[in-house]
Amino acid sequence: MSEAELAMDEYEEDMQPSASSMPLADAARMVEAIIFASSEPVSERALIERLPVNFDLGAVLHHLQKVYEGRGVHLVRVGAAWAFRTAPDLAFLLNRETVQQRKLSRAAMEVLAIIAYHQPVTRAELEDIRGVETSKGTLDVLMETGWVKLRGRRRTPGRPVTYGTTDAFLDHFGLPEIRDLPGLEELRGAGLLSARIPSGFAVPIPSVDPDELTDEEEPLEDINLEDLGLLAPRGD
Repeated sequence: MSEAELAMDEYEEDMQPSASSMPLADAARMVEAIIFASSEPVSERALIERLPVNFDLGAVLHHLQKVYEGRGVHLVRVGAAWAFRTAPDLAFLLNRETVQQRKLSRAAMEVLAIIAYHQPVTRAELEDIRGVETSKGTLDVLMETGWVKLRGRRRTPGRPVTYGTTDAFLDHFGLPEIRDLPGLEELRGAGLLSARIPSGFAVPIPSVDPDELTDEEEPLEDINLEDLGLLAPRGD
């Protein structure tokens, strides 16, 4: 390498901000700009790729959360990603701007709740918990909303497909992680459970990472949704 090339490399290294020299406030401005400009939550991996090597991303995100704590928008975690969202106490101001969404049927809400709390879960397990057959249309609707996804295949005879929730589900319901789903007392306080709960009744606590397969699952390979009875062609 020539002396000119060496000099250019040294110049570029000097111009690149290092993890040790960049002030926290400067790094926070960079992260703030990336998240603000994104139409979707930004993953921590994407942020790390754009920040100086070995920078303390956790400290930067914590700093930004504190900065926005009392403002009209908050920095919130959505799974392993981050986004700016309207402060909960100001949501009423945006009611007129909310786009009317298709209301989910009671059956779809039941299936969504089972998937959220029991994931990874197969269609047969869904039907066993509900006690009735689950129509393909119900799963179609949930997958079209982007709240439910195909996770993998269960390592059992027949290799049934397993279902789980997505980051879009967490974002819509304001949950940082799937472990933050409401528990028994919260559901009862919201009037979603009868006051007369059977003895021994418990609300399951999801312990899986929605983005990682369990030991009982294997990755999905080429899959035909129509073969599963999902997303079948609709008539005009």
